[in-house]
Amino acid sequence: MKVKELFPILEELAPLAYAEEFDNVGLLVGNQEQELTGILVCHDALEAVIDEAIAKECNLVVCFHPILFSGLKKITGKNYVERAVLKAIKNDIAIYAVHTALDNHPNGVNKIFCDALGLINTKVLVPKQNFIQKLVTYTIPENEVQLRNALFNAGAGKIGNYENCSFNSQGIGTYMGNENSNPEIGERFEFIEAKEIKIEVTFEKQLQSKILKALFSNHVYEEIAYEIYHMQNEHQNIGLGMIGELETAMNAKDFLHFVKEKMQCGNIRHSQLVEKPIKKVAVLGGSGSFAIKNAILANADVFLTADLKYHNYYEAENQLVLADIGHFESERYTKNYIVDFLKEKITNFAPAFSIVKIVLSEENTNPVKYL
Repeated sequence: MKVKELFPILEELAPLAYAEEFDNVGLLVGNQEQELTGILVCHDALEAVIDEAIAKECNLVVCFHPILFSGLKKITGKNYVERAVLKAIKNDIAIYAVHTALDNHPNGVNKIFCDALGLINTKVLVPKQNFIQKLVTYTIPENEVQLRNALFNAGAGKIGNYENCSFNSQGIGTYMGNENSNPEIGERFEFIEAKEIKIEVTFEKQLQSKILKALFSNHVYEEIAYEIYHMQNEHQNIGLGMIGELETAMNAKDFLHFVKEKMQCGNIRHSQLVEKPIKKVAVLGGSGSFAIKNAILANADVFLTADLKYHNYYEAENQLVLADIGHFESERYTKNYIVDFLKEKITNFAPAFSIVKIVLSEENTNPVKYL
């Protein structure tokens, strides 16, 4: 069993196309062709984690944060990044990162955050933009059902909680083939007017090659007319952060104590507490100051995130409570989720991997300490 054979499962966990453009996800270190001996799942692939992988005979480390985030000009072991990479290479250990690919997933980091707090009625806080495309194509009525179903099977036509969505309209298509043509209807040099069906479907941009393959394989025309548009619609089910509700409202102070216990925080830095009950809660695991306005616009009573700076707290404007619970703390349960996901997938859907062990790292890689 090769390392690369696990990639489809990891892509289902955190599709690489979901990652932010600035990010560095996927296989960062190692040879995907090597035989897989074991998987160690961690938060940060530090040198101590690589040592743990060696000791536990795991040659694939699946980490949340990418140890390689920006380019390296030298690898001499002078800092924590270079030391981890050197040790991984020396010991034939591959490193695979998921980061914002899992942040943006509807069941990823922020859903895990919400579940830890028992939030209900959750939805994405900052929907992903420039991610939806639209295919428009034309075919004869006899080919309509086959072509449309093929596009659906390739992943087109999904809108929110609905599948097989399309718009179909009738019209008249015209064409005339030259001496090199081989028309499905009519003859060369014959002007044809034919009834056609216009099919319109949306799809996630990473599916474009798959959608086009389905189009070309199931269309009856020799030359296929089609158009692809980039849409400005936000993707409501993919994006950063989430907002949900507590089943029972709490006052602000009691709520922050509740969060501190559930997320095992060393401390919580927060803005001025508001007088109103806390019912609607926005969360964003990791650095989330960019989403303060989103939380306010969503009428959140509190926004839980990390890495807030001094002036960020002023942005609360007494409209909500801003709370910095710690970067690691806000993503605390992510590695546990990854382990559970892999075990379930391998047990139920990929039994060929059942001989591969999956290990939850015991290393606490949180660099922030509290008195």
